[in-house]
Amino acid sequence: MNLIHHLTLGVDAINIRSGGGLTHLKQLLAACEPGLSGYKSVVVWTGANTASKLPVFPWLVVHSVPWMDGPLPFRMLGQQRVLPRLLKQAGCDVLFSPGGTLPALCQVPMVTMSQNMLPFEPDRAALFGRWSWMRLKMRILRFSQGRSFKRAQGVIFLTQYAQDAVTKALGGIRGLTALVPHGIEQRFVMQPRAQRSQQALVQAPLQLLYVSIQDPYKHHVELMQAVAQLRAQGRSVVLRMVGANTQPYAVAVQHQRLLLDPDGVFLQDFGHVNFEQLHELYQQADVFVFASSCENLPNILIEAMAAGLPIACAQRGPMPEVLGDAGVYFDPESPDTIAQAIAALADDPDLRAQLAQRAWQMAQAYSWERCARETLDFVGQVARNHVKVEKCCLTTRCC
Repeated sequence: MNLIHHLTLGVDAINIRSGGGLTHLKQLLAACEPGLSGYKSVVVWTGANTASKLPVFPWLVVHSVPWMDGPLPFRMLGQQRVLPRLLKQAGCDVLFSPGGTLPALCQVPMVTMSQNMLPFEPDRAALFGRWSWMRLKMRILRFSQGRSFKRAQGVIFLTQYAQDAVTKALGGIRGLTALVPHGIEQRFVMQPRAQRSQQALVQAPLQLLYVSIQDPYKHHVELMQAVAQLRAQGRSVVLRMVGANTQPYAVAVQHQRLLLDPDGVFLQDFGHVNFEQLHELYQQADVFVFASSCENLPNILIEAMAAGLPIACAQRGPMPEVLGDAGVYFDPESPDTIAQAIAALADDPDLRAQLAQRAWQMAQAYSWERCARETLDFVGQVARNHVKVEKCCLTTRCC
C-alpha cells in the first residue's frame, strides 16, 4: 500500500452515463485539487462516451475498455469480477463509487454515495404502477444499493433527510458517514430581478417555469390543473415545462395538457432542452415551481434559487431542508394547494422579491469547489482510518 499521505484514488464511474451523475463526476473532477487532500493521482474507469467528457489533468488517469460500454448485466458483472483486479493493478488505496454499487470482494476500503431516493421510498416508486418495470427496478436497486451501503467503509449523503431515511430503511449503517451536497455552476447564478406589479402582469403574463423529467412523482398533471384553476380565476399566468418526456406518464401529461389548453396558450411543453442552455430559461422566468415529491438533493431547485427566482415548492422530502423559509410550499398531489401557493406569489410582488433574495443568498453555500474538497477529504479519511485499523490488527493480532 502507498504512503497514507500520497493516496491513489480509484473511481468507479462505469454506470455513469448521463444526467445528474455525469454532471457530478465532471464538476467534481474539474473543481478538485487532489494534492491538497493528500492524493497523488485519481484513476477513473468508465465508458468511452463519459470518458470523452471528463477534464484533462496530469493527475487524472481515465480507463475505458469495451465491456464498460456493454449492456447493464455485463457492466455489473465486470464491476464484481474485474474491477477489484483493476484496482489492484493501478495501485489504488481506496475506491469511490458515486453510483451506489460496490463489488462484493475488494481489498481496498470503499466509499459510496446515496443519490437516488426512489429505491428507499416505495410509495413513490408505486406511482409508476403496481406491476411496472420501474417499480421492480427500484426494488432491485434497494437491495443492491442497500447491501453496498452496509458493506462500505464510508457513505456520502447529500442531505440530512436522505441520510435519515436510508439509515432507517436499512436498520443502520456501520461505516463512516458524511453530508456533502453537490454544487452548482456559476452560469446559473444571477442577482434577483425587480418584480413586476399585478398591473404589469395584465400586459404580459407571469411566466412560471418547471424544469423536470416527466415522471409520476414529478406531478406535472396536478401542476397543470392548478394553473388552469388560476386562469379560470382571472390570473394572468403561463406555465413552461422543460424536461424529457418518459413513457407512459408523458402520455397522461400530454392528454391533460390538450384537455386543459388545446391551443397551447398557457400550458407549454418544451420537452428536452440541452443542459448547457438551461440557465437561459431560468433568466426568462418570473417564478419557479418545483412539484417533485421524491428527491435526494434537488439540484434543479438549487439552480432556481441561485438564479434569483421566487419559488413555489412541494413540501416533501428534503425540499424544506434546502429551501428553508425562502419559498411558499404546497402539497404536490393537491392542485388546490398548488394553485394557492402560486397565487400567493402572483398577487404579492413584495413577497416575490423577499423570497427571491432570501433563496439567492442561501444558494451561495452550494459550490463544486466545496463539494470536491469535502468529498476527497472524507474519502481520504476513510482510507487512512483503514490503514490505522490494519496496523492495529498487525500489532495486537486482534484480527
